[in-house]
Amino acid sequence: MSGILYVVATPIGNLEDMSYRAVRILSEVALIAAEDTRHSRRLLDHYGIKSRLISCHEHNEQERSVELIARLQAGEDVALISDAGTPAIADPGYRLVRACRKAGVEVACVPGCNAMIAGLSISGLPTDSFRFAGFLPSKKGLRQKFIAQFSAADHTLVFYETPHRLLAALGDLAELCGPEREIAVGRELTKKHEELFLGSLAAARAHFEQKTIKGELVLMLAAGEKELPQETVEEALQRLHAEGGLSWKEIVKRVAKEHGITGSDVYRRSLPLRNIEQL
Repeated sequence: MSGILYVVATPIGNLEDMSYRAVRILSEVALIAAEDTRHSRRLLDHYGIKSRLISCHEHNEQERSVELIARLQAGEDVALISDAGTPAIADPGYRLVRACRKAGVEVACVPGCNAMIAGLSISGLPTDSFRFAGFLPSKKGLRQKFIAQFSAADHTLVFYETPHRLLAALGDLAELCGPEREIAVGRELTKKHEELFLGSLAAARAHFEQKTIKGELVLMLAAGEKELPQETVEEALQRLHAEGGLSWKEIVKRVAKEHGITGSDVYRRSLPLRNIEQL
């Protein structure tokens, strides 16, 4: 029987956030594939884990996958970890996981820390609907084009950013989304100097301009304010009916979406218009 690839989440800062199961799995596997073996060695030493380490990062993941799959198919269990948080989430790992799936090797998750979820949980921003968009592009033109795609999003957006690019990113976000758009910026989450800033984009830039920025950053941008339709429900119903091409059912559905109200409410308000049409 082949072994199991365990995708193991590790702390994003505070070493006490390691789960009992993660410590056990890392102690039992034949091999741990780590993004940076020197970085991960400190974590393993802290918990007295003696399993052998091997590198698996963005530059060698494709080639390393061949070796790791061979070992897994020979019956060895392997754990995959990144420098911090959950592997394959804005970190190396998905190529190995995908290769294992194609090869018929079992993959199991050992869940735990993730900077995006940690940041959202304390941000105070709506979390019923959100989108993770990874790292913002480093070049200004590409970054602005990237932000423009999401500027009108009706849900919370989450980005990762580096300290030396934070001010430029906040400036571009303010320019394209408006300086009063609300943002939460999580810095050094779970560590001694953890910080969560919540305020407007303009205020965030002013705040971080006054300090030396260190540590990993999670940017959580609130949804933009929806512009209210300029016409009433009845006016919208009449316009769409006059334009033709849509059934009353389709008209009701579209008007409900545009006005942010229930279809049953729009249907009720459409009945007098339908009755007039039948006279």
